[in-house]
Amino acid sequence: MTSAALDREAFDRIAPRYDLVSDLMTLGMGDRWRRAAAEAADVCAGERVLDAYTGTGDLALMLADRVTPLGEVVGVDHSPEMIARARMKATARHQRCVFEVADCTALPFGDDHFDAATASGGLRSLDDPAVGVAELVRVVRPGGRVVVLEITPPERLRGVHARVLRHATPLLGGALGGDREAFGHLADTVGRVPSPADMAAIMSRAGLVDVRWRRYAGGVATLHHGRVA
Repeated sequence: MTSAALDREAFDRIAPRYDLVSDLMTLGMGDRWRRAAAEAADVCAGERVLDAYTGTGDLALMLADRVTPLGEVVGVDHSPEMIARARMKATARHQRCVFEVADCTALPFGDDHFDAATASGGLRSLDDPAVGVAELVRVVRPGGRVVVLEITPPERLRGVHARVLRHATPLLGGALGGDREAFGHLADTVGRVPSPADMAAIMSRAGLVDVRWRRYAGGVATLHHGRVA
């Protein structure tokens, strides 16, 4: 089974507890990082935006505020259970977001379809993150932005961080009534995230220019963004 298939199965199993465990593991800073990602997308009223690996839809809903009802936000994820929860959030908040189950490495959209695309916490689940980045670039028009936000190992205490994640995440998930094994798998994917310099190189090779990155909380999260040439 591929890493992506394992990740999809894990997300389906942990979906009911995902938001709570995510908040605990990011020390409540997840929304702050997502707001930074939404700002980096640099979209405005009336534009069309893709949020890949949307999970339960938090970043997509922030983007919807920026494009207003005149625009469109489409959130896609390979986990049907995550998409179901994203749709419930959008309904509860009266937000106009379209959420679809889709393979983010083979997006069901034409070339240059969106004004911008974001990806939060999904590329690390791929066997080859470059495939996911290339697909984001394909569906964004020239001049549009591609934004990647990932939980990353800090530069210092990288080994300690990995061990804490590997042991604490399944314990938290299990204590909250979730699937310990599935949460453990997701913690393992953090160790596969390319370094910031490597991710920037992947994005540049995919056709992005002016690629920049910023690290948060000592490197626990990293935000990359660039423009389609």
